[in-house]
This record gives sequence, C-alpha cells and structure tokens, in this order.
Amino acid sequence: MQPEIIDLYLSDSATRKQWQDLLTDLGITNFAASETAHLDHTVGIFEGDKLVATGSTAGNVIKYVGACHKNSEAGAYFNAILSALLNDLAQRQIFHVFVFTKPKYVASFEYVGFHALAQTDSGAILETGDTSVHDYVADLPKIDHQDQAKVAGIVMNANPFTLGHRYLIETAAKENDLVYVFVVNTDASLFTTAERQQLVTAGTADLPNVRVVNGSDYMVSYATFPAYFLPTPEAAIRFQTQLDAQLFKTQIAQPLNLTTRYLGSEPFSKTTGIYNHVLQEILPPAVAVKIVDRKAVNDQPITATAVRQAIADNTVTTVAASLPATTLQFIQANLPMLQARITAGQRIAGN
Repeated sequence: MQPEIIDLYLSDSATRKQWQDLLTDLGITNFAASETAHLDHTVGIFEGDKLVATGSTAGNVIKYVGACHKNSEAGAYFNAILSALLNDLAQRQIFHVFVFTKPKYVASFEYVGFHALAQTDSGAILETGDTSVHDYVADLPKIDHQDQAKVAGIVMNANPFTLGHRYLIETAAKENDLVYVFVVNTDASLFTTAERQQLVTAGTADLPNVRVVNGSDYMVSYATFPAYFLPTPEAAIRFQTQLDAQLFKTQIAQPLNLTTRYLGSEPFSKTTGIYNHVLQEILPPAVAVKIVDRKAVNDQPITATAVRQAIADNTVTTVAASLPATTLQFIQANLPMLQARITAGQRIAGN
C-alpha cells in the first residue's frame, strides 16, 4: 500500500522537534536559519504518531530528505517522499530540480531519475528535469574551430561591474581566442542578475572575443548551495568550493575546450580566498588557473564592496574612478532605487 504523505508545518514546535529528531538520527544536524528559513514545502510519512520519513523543497532544490526503513520495504518511503516533492514542484511549474546530498545516497537518487553532476568525498550534486547541463552548454555561443582555439573562462558576481572586473576580462581577452564570462545567477545581491549581466555586457562591448553569459544553475553561489548535511561552516565552505570546481571542470570546461580559468587576487575576503585556493587544487591540469593582481586606483585595490558602500552613503562620486562609464551612468540613473533596496534590508557587505 502506498504510504500516506502528510504536509508538515515546521512553525509548529512539536512538529519541528519530531522533524529535527528524525533527521538528527539519520546524521543530519544542521538546522541553521540560513538553511531552513527558505523552505517552501515539507512533507512527511508517519507510522502511527511517529515521523519516519521527510523531505523539503527550497526553490528548485530538494533538501532535508531522510527516511527510516525499519518497518518498511527498503526504499519505499524514500521513493514516496521524492515522488511527492517532484509532483508538488511540477504543479508549481518547476521542472528542473537539483539535490545536494551525501555520497552514500547518490545511487538512491539516481534510481529515481537524477543524474550526478559532480561529487566529492563530502557530498554530491545531482539534477533531473526537462533540461540539463548538456543543454546549457549546447546553447552557449561558440566560435568556428573552437576545439582548436585557446578558450578561457571567468566566473563573476559583478555586484556591480567595476574597472577591476574589466581589467581581469581584458587580460584574459588579450591572451585567448575566446573568453566566456559567466555571471552568477542569483538575486541575492544589491544588483539583480539581469542588471549585473547587462552591466558586464555593456562594459565589455568593445572586446570582440568576449562572450558574457548567464551562469544559470551551474555556477553555484553560496546563496543557493545547501550545506545542511555537513557538520561545520568550515566544512561547508570547503565542500561548496570543491563541488563547484568539479562541476566546472567536468561539465562546463571540458565540452567547451576551456583550458584556463582567470581569477582576481583576493586580499580581503577569507571565503573567496579559500575558493581561489580550492580552484587551484582541483582544476589543474585539465584547467589551468591564472590569478591576476587586482587593478588599483590611488594604490587601493578596486572592490565592488566599496562601490556599494558609496551608494549607501550617497557618495558615488568618490568611487567614479573605479567604474566604467556604463556602470556609473546606471548607478546615477537608478540611485534612489538602489538606495531603497538597501533601506529595505539588502546587504551590501561581502563580495
């Protein structure tokens, strides 16, 4: 008999305690607000009054899946939970779905139609749905005889696009036949994804061998990377960067003949410094890593953080020398809107 799937409301303290107790017994112990606050839907299966299986969704990501099969056929509860979550996502017109999980559960997700994108000792990322990473790569712009060309890649948030970003792209463009600039696709920044991509495109329009593209779901950002199954924040950062690097190397770089990834030096952010270090560990020899010293103005490295602070302080003229004309014009034309976002709670710290 098909087990009954029940909607769980974690705002109820008793329900939340049962949910956490079950997951804790299954080795999942991270219930930080950063992981749980954005859950859209949570379901469960009960045996009597005891919760024995659960799963949740956040956007197009499935997370917090766990099942105790002590009194059931192996896999039955897990499959029922996954089926319920995928059906709910389909009803909400979400047909491209990811899951981040421990390596030991990869086979279980593959059994129900997921495909592994990358895996490390700590975890794995899988996807399923009506599109895939292969479709994403196939749709990217190409050049003739790309398999014989020097191809490079840069991944950037560009929040907003500065002359420091421009310098990094210029350097890569001078040294390669084709440069892909992947703009991180997450609206967790002061500037939206569409705005950031627009500014990068406008600021590099004179560089004929540069292709500015949306990173889609494959340039994974810290904002969307679940780490609920890892024990510490430090383990989460390392896992995130390792998995991102593996995915980039095998799923993106290889089919594009992309053999060099350019990074800006990172004198300020510990997290980005770790990220750069892990890329250097994992990408070579298939993808060389080249770190370019940050461009400076008046002996100060250019940072997008300083630009965002100037927007908040209404002192944009003090950072004008750090910005391409196209970015400066956008900020001046939209300053009230950007400041309203900050007033409404949009963070300006970070990268």
